[in-house]
Amino acid sequence: MIEKIFKALANKRRLAIIVYIKKKGQANVGDIAETIKLSFRSTSKHLNLLTSSGILDKDQRGLNVNYSLASDQPSLLKKIIDLI
Repeated sequence: MIEKIFKALANKRRLAIIVYIKKKGQANVGDIAETIKLSFRSTSKHLNLLTSSGILDKDQRGLNVNYSLASDQPSLLKKIIDLI
């Protein structure tokens, strides 16, 4: 699990996504893609990786999907995100 988290964090785009979501509380793919200046498709791939590694939570309502920092993060991950 820790290895998966570190691999997910070892990318500047994913770090930018975390910083943005940390500041906004939650955001959808379109807003994130526009902010980090990346295509919708590439942003979605990064978000899926962050979600599968337990860093982000995904809340889907119909066609709209919002992402937020995971509520049940291990303490090590919380400390790392506090430093980002």
